[in-house]
Amino acid sequence: MAEKGVKVFGMWASPMAIRVEWALRLKGVGYEYVDEDLASKSDALLRHNPVTKKVPVLVHDGKPIAESTIIVEFIDEAWKDGYPIMPADPYDRAQARFWARFADDKCNAAIFPVFTATGEAQREVVREAQRCLKTLEKALEGKKFFGGDAVGYLDVVVGWYAYWLPIIEEVSGADVVTDEGLPLMKAWFGRFLAVDVVKETLPPRDKLLAPNKARREQLSA
Repeated sequence: MAEKGVKVFGMWASPMAIRVEWALRLKGVGYEYVDEDLASKSDALLRHNPVTKKVPVLVHDGKPIAESTIIVEFIDEAWKDGYPIMPADPYDRAQARFWARFADDKCNAAIFPVFTATGEAQREVVREAQRCLKTLEKALEGKKFFGGDAVGYLDVVVGWYAYWLPIIEEVSGADVVTDEGLPLMKAWFGRFLAVDVVKETLPPRDKLLAPNKARREQLSA
């Protein structure tokens, strides 16, 4: 018999898994959360996602869906009467997907090395991250959120930048998003983090900082 309800397999520190929680909470959908130990993945996770074996995975009435951006779109389609996550206009939907792909393919790849790089190598990766974010910032021009006056699909996809990037900056000693260089992005950070469904799901900052500081010290030793 198929399992009923909604279950999310995630990991407390994963910026990808939190996208799924934000989408469900925007829709007002209740769910069971399973926090995975990625060093010892559960049989249930491996059964539901045997291909990539990664979180997040959403299980809806026994049917699993993998990959965070795909899950967010599924949530918007499965609960059509709730909060609209995707834009209503087909062109706007296409643009949101374009920028989401750009962020995942280009910006994420530029941001993560900031954490590990040092010296001149770090300065170069910071510049590359800033270039990517400056390009993404164009999608914010004239708006409060990427979704317009309210949080939308692209906000959900890149929302982790607002919380995780300042932590990466603190741990690495680098300044990536500044008022001078990325003013729209910096202002959006504050607005996004003030949204109730966002605040409710953020992991404790100190809990994220401690292991990352220790790892950074090991890399620098």
